[in-house]
Amino acid sequence: MNRLPYTRPTIQRLQAGPVNPFRLGSSPSCVEIDGVPVADLAREHGSPLFVFSEKTLREKYREAHRAFSRRYPDVQFAWSYKTNYLNAICRVFHQEGSIAEVVSGFEYEKARGNGVEGAKIIFNGPHKERADLERAVNEGAMIQVDNIDELLALAALVRERPEPVPIALRVHLQTGAHAVWSKFGFNGDDGEVLQVMRRLATLPNLRLQGLHCHVGTFILDPENYRVAARQLVALAIEAEKIGAGPIRYLNLGGGFASHARLHYQYLPPEQTTPSIDRYAEAICETILSHWPAGRDLPRLYLETGRALVDDAGYLISTVVAVKKRSAPTQVQTALAAYGKAGVAAVPHGHSRHALVLDAGINLLYTTAWYQPKILPARPCLDTPEPTTVFGCLCMNIDVIREDAPLPSLTTGDQVVLHPVGAYNITQSMQFITYRPAVVMIDSERNVHVIRRRENLEYVQELEAVPGHLSANAPGPKPQFFAVA
Repeated sequence: MNRLPYTRPTIQRLQAGPVNPFRLGSSPSCVEIDGVPVADLAREHGSPLFVFSEKTLREKYREAHRAFSRRYPDVQFAWSYKTNYLNAICRVFHQEGSIAEVVSGFEYEKARGNGVEGAKIIFNGPHKERADLERAVNEGAMIQVDNIDELLALAALVRERPEPVPIALRVHLQTGAHAVWSKFGFNGDDGEVLQVMRRLATLPNLRLQGLHCHVGTFILDPENYRVAARQLVALAIEAEKIGAGPIRYLNLGGGFASHARLHYQYLPPEQTTPSIDRYAEAICETILSHWPAGRDLPRLYLETGRALVDDAGYLISTVVAVKKRSAPTQVQTALAAYGKAGVAAVPHGHSRHALVLDAGINLLYTTAWYQPKILPARPCLDTPEPTTVFGCLCMNIDVIREDAPLPSLTTGDQVVLHPVGAYNITQSMQFITYRPAVVMIDSERNVHVIRRRENLEYVQELEAVPGHLSANAPGPKPQFFAVA
């Protein structure tokens, strides 16, 4: 008789909100951020406006570092630049003790510009320019090799060096999280990474010192990290047997979830997002229990980004139009979901409230996967109703929320979207409008502009117009045709 494996029981603190947020006859709202009125922020810096809480950034970092350092003796966080690379954000985390994790030469330069020395930069990514690799080698950066071509290019680059250059290998593993991210690194399940280790052992100018695995993004089950940590330890033991070790550090990457809400997620994030302690327990306990007794423990690196910055980011936006939208009936929705023919013939149901904001998905790229809370910036007494929230772009796909629970709002009202601190800054784009200003509120409630609003001069700074297309250049005269 096959028995299921024993799972040790755990106690988890629940952090659910009020059972009925409307029991007092009012809707949830966000009138101020860190004690600063939303209306004042919008009046001073315009709308839309990104706002970051420095207090939350520091609290999130300290909570995460405490969770890991109390369970493991040698932990180092590396701030993931791609998550949000505004210099002010990066420097907050560097002040807290984080080094830098970058995935391109551009991000490498930003990290160096922020005062991070090369030896405290983890260099990831599937494509590293030769010049960037050479700089990383010269400055002692921790290079995580992604593919065999990069490994061979690196070996050729350091061939004449008197001392071996330490590197790490990135590994992708089947942990049960979702489809394996096989784009990155070497396969740790089918023996590919062991073959690379054997090859590496023959290259005297390179020395393997670390193993890296990034399970994925927004991982809601900490057990996936337990699997990854166990497999990395096993690979580290094999590396020493092959003669490619010893492994001095393990890098478990990032991917910890924030309090964003995935599309089609039924329960609120307060109930579904694991605490940082659960991630720490899964990783640290696994390494400690599986690492060979009597040998020095490896250093543990973590590259978490979203879980540290997402909840610290807000977007203030203004209602620019109020609409009514035909909403399908429940029967229509059910038939469409199952691909039944003739759905178009079913009459539409009731109309739904709809709003147009002055911010669109050009600023909120992550709304393709997540549903930010949208809260009015003033107290409202009426009961929320399902409301479709559109952005300001001339595209039908510019839908920020399909059915946000909102009270009656009118043109000129402001709303606050949260959490939006992760990836929206780095992935935003200039589509038909300028990107807005970004401000940070410090612990003394002072508001600092950390990126100015764009203007036409900035957007066109790198453009060039050929001489024959200049405004004063002679050109063909326009042709006019008589209409009969």
